[in-house]
Amino acid sequence: MIPLSWYLILSGILFTIGVIGVLTRRNAIVIFMCIELMLNAVNLAFVTFSRQLNSMDGQIFVFFIMTVAAAEAAVGLAIIVALFRNKGSVNVDDMNLMKW
Repeated sequence: MIPLSWYLILSGILFTIGVIGVLTRRNAIVIFMCIELMLNAVNLAFVTFSRQLNSMDGQIFVFFIMTVAAAEAAVGLAIIVALFRNKGSVNVDDMNLMKW
């Protein structure tokens, strides 16, 4: 049996990799992938605590997080495709559409 602390350590490592990816990368697709990685790290922590406490609450939260992540991925990729068609790049530094 694997100790639950290992799952939490793995969750922390995955979340840290996601945060570093969001802060250092300039490609919008990679940033969205890192956000998804952070969401999955949180899901792993919720399932771990749910198993430790013998409760279904954590798994219900995971279901809602996965639903929101799927919607975020669909809307985010649609926005990225639209920006690529207009600008020809998915680099975040090139996205200055709100400037006058």
